[in-house]
Amino acid sequence: MPSSHLPSPLEWPFPIRRPHAGPLLGNGVQGIMVWGEDALVLTVGRAGFWDHRGGNPFTTRATYAQLRAWLEADDRGALERFAGTEAADDGRPSRPYQIGGGRLKLPMPEGWRLETAVLHPAAGRIVVSVRHADGQGAEIGIRQARHGQEVAWIDLPPDWDVAVELIPSWAFVGDKLQAWGVAPPARLGDGQSEGAFEQSLPEDPGLGLAWSRRESRLVVATALAEADAGQAALDRARTADVDALGRDADADWAAYWDAVPWVRLPDPDLQEIYEYGAYKQAGLTPPDGVAATLQGPWMEDYQLPPWSNDYHFNINIEMIYWPCLLTGRTDHLGPLWSMLRSWMPVLRANAKAFFGDDQAMMLPHAVDDRCQVVGTFWTGMIDHACTAWMAQLAWLHVRYSGDETVLREVAWPLLTGAFNGYWSMSEEIPEPGGILRRSLPVTVSPEFRGSDPDAWGRDASFQLAAWHRVARILPEAARVLGEPVDPRWAEIEAALPAYSVVEGPRHPDRPSPVNQRIGLWEGQDLTESHRHHSHLAAIYPFATVDPFDPEHAKVVRDSFFHWVRTGPGAWSGWCVPWASTLHARLNRGDAAVALLKFWRDNFVNEGRGTLHDSFHPGLTTLAAHHHGREEMQMDAGMGALTAVCELLVQSRDDAIAVLPSLPTAWREAEFDGLRAEGGFRIGATVRDERVVEVRVTSERGEPLALRLPWDPDHVVRRETRAGEALVFTHPGPG
Repeated sequence: MPSSHLPSPLEWPFPIRRPHAGPLLGNGVQGIMVWGEDALVLTVGRAGFWDHRGGNPFTTRATYAQLRAWLEADDRGALERFAGTEAADDGRPSRPYQIGGGRLKLPMPEGWRLETAVLHPAAGRIVVSVRHADGQGAEIGIRQARHGQEVAWIDLPPDWDVAVELIPSWAFVGDKLQAWGVAPPARLGDGQSEGAFEQSLPEDPGLGLAWSRRESRLVVATALAEADAGQAALDRARTADVDALGRDADADWAAYWDAVPWVRLPDPDLQEIYEYGAYKQAGLTPPDGVAATLQGPWMEDYQLPPWSNDYHFNINIEMIYWPCLLTGRTDHLGPLWSMLRSWMPVLRANAKAFFGDDQAMMLPHAVDDRCQVVGTFWTGMIDHACTAWMAQLAWLHVRYSGDETVLREVAWPLLTGAFNGYWSMSEEIPEPGGILRRSLPVTVSPEFRGSDPDAWGRDASFQLAAWHRVARILPEAARVLGEPVDPRWAEIEAALPAYSVVEGPRHPDRPSPVNQRIGLWEGQDLTESHRHHSHLAAIYPFATVDPFDPEHAKVVRDSFFHWVRTGPGAWSGWCVPWASTLHARLNRGDAAVALLKFWRDNFVNEGRGTLHDSFHPGLTTLAAHHHGREEMQMDAGMGALTAVCELLVQSRDDAIAVLPSLPTAWREAEFDGLRAEGGFRIGATVRDERVVEVRVTSERGEPLALRLPWDPDHVVRRETRAGEALVFTHPGPG
């Protein structure tokens, strides 16, 4: 990438009072948050540091038929037994947890104070500026190794003699850990030239965090090991060839930015969302890291990470990985697929026990890295769209990259497993005129009514859209792999409704007019603001309904009217970028931009940390305790990165749409290299408020179907050759 297209530095003024308010370094394994007030602090986490106790194997619960009978009989006691809500009294945690590491605290020498931290995303480097009372200035450099190597280093001014305080997470959460049978950490090193601790766990590998002084350089290392983790981290800090690691990091960052699409937007907020999001993607989901969880490696030390920093598959993990497709980093999905492949026997056992079908797979919505259920959220445990959603994501990996190994080993088993699970759930019911249709009698719409006994219904629109998408993918996947066609796939397309329709007054305070709109499930309207836009999933992300198709257009419009009217009063951070993308899919570019700005203003803290709850009370009922407990998640930031890309390029079933709804304020803009399904790289230029050029490069020679922004009603269809570059220019006035 030319230097003029590299991401701009970002600045944080001190004091930075909390870990999630500072700049980040990450390599998919080790995560570092830089902050501080009177002292420079590095909070260091290590992805995969799990206390696995308290996990529940899904297969011990009940069958789908039993659950249906309990729900229809309103047997709440049986439902609680299915969910496993009985309190544990054995002194063990009630669920698996990832645990934070600790922090290095470097007090400033007398007379010196912290001024700013500047992140240089193009080089993966943080430069901390400090100033003396006499006006003299100096810099502290902070870097981290790439390729999952658990080493970082701090370069201090040459004449500084800084004490180092190493504080384990135990100092903050030790009471809770001790109540669960966890022993205090053991200390190593002299505390002057080096130091380390080892946080052991009763049944899992321990974590070591260490530092070692080399003149004006401090080397920081982590290690996760069955035994002697502290010594392993200390040895790593002592012996790491930091100069070589620095050269390797330089090369890796240069290669990353050379491959990532470049984007230049007239809106500084959206520009930062793209650039900082693409930077964080490199630290969250690299191909040699640990499969990303809700927070990835950036775990705070002062509290146990919210929701165990686990894998949530009812949108959060999908949202984290979506931009890997659009930015051409499909190799970043590798750790996720390796983990899913290792789980497949468990997913089949889950489905065999629940559905009685050994050809199905079932993925619960919240699990640890061993696919053990985290928590007691019964509706999430039976949310079969989690399986379908991961199947779709794997298929999209194939469509963007052409990787048939992923198709054979990941997408195909997930697609067939999801389909067979839905088939086992379904039944035929009569329609007027004696026509039989497929129906899912017990379904959930994610998180609506939580885990209440009535949080279910027939034919949840979310599940219908997920099953339709799987049924639509399967014939194409079978063609590529040479697999036989199952006639049930076509039956689902014909006999399963696209969504459940409800009727209600357009205005809740007046009985008429009445309109039809997409319901959460049969007979269940969207009755209040809700953070999970699951009933609209047929628009995005499953995109099984063309919102402009006359068959659906009015229902979609009325559904959006009702959804907008209910408002964002109970929205969370991650759902706002999703809402932005939904508007973009309806060619409402200005609304999409406005929602991204709303997200940036209200669900991002003062230090660019992306939050689950609103940073400001009063805007939503999900509001953070100001400067108190923060629930940082990476899904919203990655979802916002995706939402920016979706404003520019959308892969739709019928064609690739480029800048389908140019925002009003965009007089000038340009981008290149955004990916689309079929192996296409897309670019465009906006001048004087109109798109003047669209550029397409075919990587694999697939047929091209393209909607140009100046002629959106017409689809340009072209055969292409691998490597061929096409340029489409605006025809000019008239």
